[in-house]
Amino acid sequence: MTSFSFRLLEWFDQYGRHDLPWQKSKTAYRVWLSEIMLQQTQVQTVVPYFERFLEQFPSVEGLAQATEDEVLHLWTGLGYYARARNLHRAAKLVASEYGGQFPEDLEGLLRLPGVGRSTAGAILSLAMGTRAPILDGNVKRVLARHDVVAGWPGTTKTLNKLWVLAEEYTPTERVADYTQGIMDLGATLCTRSKPRCQDCPLSATCIAYRRSEQGNFPGKKPRKTLPERETVFVIFQRPDGSVLMEKRPDKGIWGGLWCFPETSHTEDLPANLTTMQGIAGESPINLEPIKHSFSHYRLIIRPILRKINRAPDTVAEVNCMQWIDPRKANNIGLPTPVTHVLETLALHQ
Repeated sequence: MTSFSFRLLEWFDQYGRHDLPWQKSKTAYRVWLSEIMLQQTQVQTVVPYFERFLEQFPSVEGLAQATEDEVLHLWTGLGYYARARNLHRAAKLVASEYGGQFPEDLEGLLRLPGVGRSTAGAILSLAMGTRAPILDGNVKRVLARHDVVAGWPGTTKTLNKLWVLAEEYTPTERVADYTQGIMDLGATLCTRSKPRCQDCPLSATCIAYRRSEQGNFPGKKPRKTLPERETVFVIFQRPDGSVLMEKRPDKGIWGGLWCFPETSHTEDLPANLTTMQGIAGESPINLEPIKHSFSHYRLIIRPILRKINRAPDTVAEVNCMQWIDPRKANNIGLPTPVTHVLETLALHQ
């Protein structure tokens, strides 16, 4: 055990987090579920989602048997929905090809959709006690500062240097505690801004602290102005208050989620919806625009409400469309902006 890992473990024993939900009755399923949810998401946000998922799907077999809509509904609001779709696909794979047991080696875990090297390392170390380094965002920050690794970790050169350090510092003993400890250190002391270096067990050997250069590590992602895009949500509402929604394709933003018909211009509706325009009785109602940010662009959504005079018997079922009551949209996956619109409509029914 290196001095680095020894000091970290001493700190973890006294100050680390020991009562997170996924630390109780620790299993590969619980650790895997938490690690997927924690990708690009903070602990306090994940906890209630994790608990709801476990209540609904207490085992990987139960998750595998769920419908995609059930999974996406529970994920609604957590963002990065590809994680939820990969989670569902991986659960089916574990249930069908591994008998409900997660692989116990790196290669096997990497075959699961949505599992990368760091997530696999966390499952191996936290759930199985196998020595395996991890490199999530918190760990990258700790190592980059301690050894002054220059450059943005999104580049291959910098990332490779950090993996070498992660491998070097990971001990052969108490690997689960070490893994949790280094994540906790980054989350609570070695934070992005205002790190509490005076309380850090690694400050004596941290080069960035010695040079007062903590703010320079890790290197920042090159800044660029996010472009803006606009889209129109066309909301057809029947006399009973239900609204027309469609399930989006699996690929692309909000893949697999339910949304309103979308177009760049109200005149450019798909052919199967032109009849809806024809039976719209009132003039279009422009609802409050919504701004929603993605990692690569900002989206300005302009919702337009079209109330129709009579309820058509069917809509193109082949296009995965349904009439949905805004007050009862509680069993499907929804993007956050759509949830806001549905809540507004439900208040006025």
